[in-house]
Amino acid sequence: MADDVTSKGQGTRVPSRYQDPFQSFRTEIDRLFDSFLGGGGFPSLTSFRQGFPAAQGLTPTLDVKENEKEIVVKADLPGLDEKDITLTIHNGVLSLRGEKKSEHTDERDNYHVMERSYGSFQRSIRLPDTIDEDKVEARFDKGVLTVTFPKRPEMVSAQKKIEIKGA
Repeated sequence: MADDVTSKGQGTRVPSRYQDPFQSFRTEIDRLFDSFLGGGGFPSLTSFRQGFPAAQGLTPTLDVKENEKEIVVKADLPGLDEKDITLTIHNGVLSLRGEKKSEHTDERDNYHVMERSYGSFQRSIRLPDTIDEDKVEARFDKGVLTVTFPKRPEMVSAQKKIEIKGA
């Protein structure tokens, strides 16, 4: 082990390459959840990240963008209709809930196959105090939900840019 160094003569070997403790912790937590959920017919958490077919569409991806006048949240919800989605704001938290139901039947000469799949999801994000909750607009087009939160005019004008000086 030529890559190891001895730390201050105490006989303890420390790897010379830096290891991110947070990444190690996340890997261990993922492994625990995977072993717990992976054996009972549930897709594992790793499968969710890798796009496992049974898990597709259950957890929508969100894009959040902010400019001087508004905050825009976009959610990809392929295969859903407006009636499948519930969108609420309560105490400054935006909650997006939905349920996807799918049924497929295939009948041929020698066999009959019927497949059903169901899944629900919920995503929540805290919104800043600068938004005007009374003027929120939501649009759903081609599987993409766009929610626009205009900022209150008094909050926009109250923002002050702070100059950063060099040393």
